Amino acid sequence: MPKHRVLTEFGMGTSLRRQDYTQAAKRALQDALWHNSINMAELFGFPKEAMIIDVEIAVQNPDQVDTDALLDIFPYGQPSVTVHHGGLDVPRPDGNPTVIANAAINVSFMMERT
Repeated sequence: MPKHRVLTEFGMGTSLRRQDYTQAAKRALQDALWHNSINMAELFGFPKEAMIIDVEIAVQNPDQVDTDALLDIFPYGQPSVTVHHGGLDVPRPDGNPTVIANAAINVSFMMERT
């Protein structure tokens, strides 16, 4: 059966003072997830564990994101995380930037198209 995407959600998160790229990424994921009730599994008659969750994070320093820590956000499904260069570091007067992360979450299922 082919993989079919059924949902895409976007979020943004920040680390205002600590320049913590993982924390900014977590907040971006929570922004995408917490504003929505993602009940796609029930809608299509699948168990929640069947959800294939492809996460893309964008930050200025991708190597500073702990992807294992991001996986803990998902209580079910099959999440995978990819980090890309992007997001934004906003300069501050003290020299330490505010870190902004962007997140895209794609939910898919293995299913036949009807």
